[in-house]
Amino acid sequence: MSALPTAPAAPSGTQDFEIRPLPGSFAAEVLGLDLSRPLAQQDIDRLHRAHLAHHVVVFRGQRITPAQQVAFSRRFGPLQIHVQKKFQLAGHPEVLIVSNIKENGEPIGLGDAGHFWHSDLSYKDRPSLGSLLHAQTLPAEGGDTLFADQHAAYDALPEALKTAIAGLRAEHSYLAKYEELRARSPWRPALTPAQLEEVKPTVHPVVRTHPETGRKALFVSEHFTTRIVGLPEDESRAVLDELFAASTRPEFLYRHRWQPHDLVFWDNRSVMHLAAGTPDHLPRKLYRTTIEGDAPF
Repeated sequence: MSALPTAPAAPSGTQDFEIRPLPGSFAAEVLGLDLSRPLAQQDIDRLHRAHLAHHVVVFRGQRITPAQQVAFSRRFGPLQIHVQKKFQLAGHPEVLIVSNIKENGEPIGLGDAGHFWHSDLSYKDRPSLGSLLHAQTLPAEGGDTLFADQHAAYDALPEALKTAIAGLRAEHSYLAKYEELRARSPWRPALTPAQLEEVKPTVHPVVRTHPETGRKALFVSEHFTTRIVGLPEDESRAVLDELFAASTRPEFLYRHRWQPHDLVFWDNRSVMHLAAGTPDHLPRKLYRTTIEGDAPF
């Protein structure tokens, strides 16, 4: 008589880990947590609170598989599939490969991701809640990621500008810089009609309210925001240029210097990010998952 199948192991008890603010920044690091083990809901709740408080949470030393990254990401919401299907990780469509590595002359991942300041998937009707990026191969130099706190950027705006932009809405388009990026990186693929259908322009508030904390944040970016709806083109451009400059002032930035096996989880409702650049000859590869958010208001 065959043995009965073993029931799946119940989630283990809470883990003993530390959440430590990173000096001189709004970000925090998590030490002593093992994401390869099932997490109790109490631990997820604690991480959720830290994510809201710090906007960028760095999990150190995470030797996890892509499947484990996907499973952990799903604890915070449904995942979004990137339009660049060519750079999905085989067997894991939720994972986008971010890499400058080429094999047989072909890129294995999106090599110019993050070239311009942006919030991930702001061009969707339901932009990303947050993204998780897991280091696989890191360059010996370069490869940093910059994050800009958009709550602090909004709070610091002159009152007259806050009044001027209150209630304004802006268009976001995945195609805004696409051809410029293709010209710089000829291997970036042309989009198919089906892909173009996935990334139709959308409109969001210039100032969004965080659905969980109620804090206001700027929600425009040089990468995806094309115009302010209802304003003449020259006026729209002038306002956007002023907001772009205000959103990335040095005092609002955190520079993440990657360590082996870092997993970085950031809140796309609170921060923008930018790839600081990697020398072409030094390999860099990371795996990204993206959690769906809700319609900005």
